[in-house]
Parts: sequence; C-alpha cells; structure tokens
Amino acid sequence: MANLLWFRSDLRLLDHLPLTKACRQGSPLIPVYCLDPRHFAQTSFGFPKTGAFRGQFLLESLADLRQALQTEGSDLVIRRGQPEQVIPALAKKWEVSAVYAHEEVGTEEETVTHALRLALESLGVPLYTFWGHTLYHPQDLPFPIAKVPELFTRFRKQVEAESSIRDPLPIPNLPPLPQGLDPGPLPPLAELGLSLPARDPRARLVYTGGSAAAQARLHSYFWEQDRLRFYKETRNGMLDPNDGSRLSAWLALGCISPRTVYAEVSRYEQERVRNESTYWLVFELLWRDYFRLILAKHGRKLFRPSGLQGIPIAWQQNWPQFRQWCRGETGYPLVDSNMRELAATGFMSNRGRQNVASFLTKNLGIDWRMGAEWFESLLIDYDVASNYGNWNYSVGVGNDARGFRYFNIPKQSRDYDPKGEYLRHWLPELAGIPGDKIHEPYRLTASEQKQFGVHLGGTYPRPVVDLQKSLQINQQIYEAALAQG
Repeated sequence: MANLLWFRSDLRLLDHLPLTKACRQGSPLIPVYCLDPRHFAQTSFGFPKTGAFRGQFLLESLADLRQALQTEGSDLVIRRGQPEQVIPALAKKWEVSAVYAHEEVGTEEETVTHALRLALESLGVPLYTFWGHTLYHPQDLPFPIAKVPELFTRFRKQVEAESSIRDPLPIPNLPPLPQGLDPGPLPPLAELGLSLPARDPRARLVYTGGSAAAQARLHSYFWEQDRLRFYKETRNGMLDPNDGSRLSAWLALGCISPRTVYAEVSRYEQERVRNESTYWLVFELLWRDYFRLILAKHGRKLFRPSGLQGIPIAWQQNWPQFRQWCRGETGYPLVDSNMRELAATGFMSNRGRQNVASFLTKNLGIDWRMGAEWFESLLIDYDVASNYGNWNYSVGVGNDARGFRYFNIPKQSRDYDPKGEYLRHWLPELAGIPGDKIHEPYRLTASEQKQFGVHLGGTYPRPVVDLQKSLQINQQIYEAALAQG
C-alpha cells in the first residue's frame, strides 16, 4: 500500500502539511503533479488561461520540485490529464490507501476537488485536504470563515490582536516511490501549446520558478541588499525591482509559503532592524490572506460582473478600446508603460495594476472581468483570490468599496515616477521629451512635438478618451447602478 501526495499550487517541500501527514504513515509515497489541459485552454473572453510566462515559470518550478524530491530519495510523478481521472487510475494501479493535498478555494479548483473525491470514494480511497496557503491558519482566527469581516481594517485589527502565526514545518523524511513506477517526463512548453517567451532586454528582473529561486530572492532582498528596512518607503516604485520584495510569483505557485517569509522577517527584525517597513511586508501578506478568506467565504460572487457588492453596473465590452489598453496604446504614458511591461515580462507593479485597472473601468467603462482575465493570462504571479479580489476592490464592487474611487493618472505618474524614468524605459518613443512634459505628451504643441521627435497620432497615440469627461460619464453610470442596487 502507498500514499499519494497531490501537488497543486504548493510546489515546495518546506512547510507542507499534506507532505508531512503523508510521510507519517510509513508507506511508500507517490508525489504527483497533473498538467491539467483545462489550465491551458481559454478564458471566457478567449485569452490563453495560462500564458507563456507563467507556463514557463510553472515548468521551471516543477523541475526544481523534482530535483528537491530526488535529493530526498523520492521523485515527482508527472502526468498530463485531469486530476479526477489521473489520480484514481494511479490509486487503483498502485494500491493507494489515501490521497493528501492542500485545499484550494477557487471555484474551478473546488469543482476538481469534488470530482476527485467522488472518483476516489468509488475505490474506497479517502482524500484528505489541508489548509496551507495563508499566513494565519483559519483555526487560529477569532472568527470562522463564514464570519470573516467585510472590511479589511476590522479583519486586520482582530487578527493582529487575537491570533498567532504558526512556525513553518520542516521537510520530513521522505519514503521512496513504489518500485517500478515511472515518474514520467516533464514536457517542453511547446507541448502545452505555448511558445517560449522572448527575454526582453528591458526586463530588470528575470523570474525563475522553483523553491531554490524563491529562497535565493528572499536572501538577496533581505540580507545581501538589505532592502527590507526601506520596504514601506520604496514599495510603490515601478522601475527598480528591488523597491519591492517581488516574492509574489513564488508565493502564488506555492514555491515558498508566507509562514516561511514571516519567519525570515522575524529573524531579520532580531538581527538587523525592526521598523515600520518590516511590519509593512507582513501587512501585505495579511492582505493576501484576506483575499483568500473572502473567496472562501463568498465563492462565485467574486466573479460576478456586479462583484461582491452586487452593484449592477452597465459595463461595456468595447473591444477596440480594450485592445488599445492591452497593447499600451491609450495615449496616457503611465497606463501604456505598465501595460507594455506586462506584455513584455509578465509582471507589473502593484501601483501600476491599480492605475491601469482604474483607467479601464473608470475612464473606458469596460467590463472589469475582461481586465481580470487579461491579467490571469499574462501575470507570472497570478493568484485567483488576489487577482479577482483586487479587481473587485479597484472597481468599487468589492470589500472596502469607497464609491466611485479613481486614480488621477497624470498625478499618479508625477507622484510615483517624478523624473519619468519608468516612462522612458518602456516608451522609448517618448524618450526625447524633457522633464515634466513626458507625463502628458498630449499637451505638446506641434512645434514641441517636432522639437522632441514625437508625432501624436503617429509615433505615439493620441488619448483614447478625455480623462475628465470619461470620468463624469462613468461616475453617473456607477451612481445610477448604486441607486438601483
């Protein structure tokens, strides 16, 4: 008899409760990852569900996990197919007594879990699932998931006052694979229907998947560069990758756990400094917890066009304008530079995400779900709860909704890129515009355009909408929906 460990978005050995539980039984262990074809299909709006950057990051993470398992005397069994079909077949062939896995809260993921549980029940094999993607365990919270506060501040204050964070679990002693079990090959990206993404020379940080790379980034940012002490002051920077921790991609795929990050923050506070910046990194991890708990509480409501608040906004699906937004051709440099960075690297700063989301919904009035699915397709650090939770929040239909809250794009550009360095980095056609003028090139006179080597409507697009007029129109639509709701 053997135990089977089903890896999902938890591609690590350190701080892995299902792995620890499965290894305690003393039976041979079958660690499995299923390359589910549904993950490489299309979203409802027709985008690749997993884009090339995240696909490559996934394969790198699986290779790293396989290497880590081999070092421990085991191996990673890789199969292509739906888990609810692949895992029961393995369970039947190799006389599996139990299956262990981390619990997921996404609605699609829950559907797969339910289907697998039913398939295993017919074989008499139990499926044991465990919570393990958050900083705080739900059992340690001062309220059940069904009673998670709808305001983040209330949630944070209660949790910080009444809850504690568990220590990360060590890597257990791993039993070997059953004799004769072929682990199977790790397919190249092309076999998943994706092309290897070109490395854009403008990318300031190249992401490599896997726990080893996650630990290396953690060590570099905290200890070698000693940047954690300045995190709060620099976290909104968009050009320098060391302005933020940039751990989100490894957290999203579970190459590192938030509890491991927290343990390292605590060590840094003891050995270097404890200040507002060290707290703020933990604060951001708590936001991540909150979005996951809210998805666990509300489920499908998060994905409705009216969002968690149920505000029936008359969203537009203006594809020509949406494509201009995707390509970074809106005529607003802060929006365009961020969208071009996303397309070229699979990453965008949090500050950028807030601004482009605001522009898409508050200026263009376009269905926020189109933006959310575009992010899902391109982002290396895509996480269903954080992505859709943040879009709900930005649009004003989610938790902590503050009415028609929008970002003043030119002001944001000046505040967070005062010298225009980020804009010039990603919009070389505007590099000749001096000083402050780069934030609003649409205000350039004909003679200035000639002088600076810019042709509005030629080398750089004219604005797709008027900022103020579009805000007024969409605010009226929002307030009418609010009154109706």
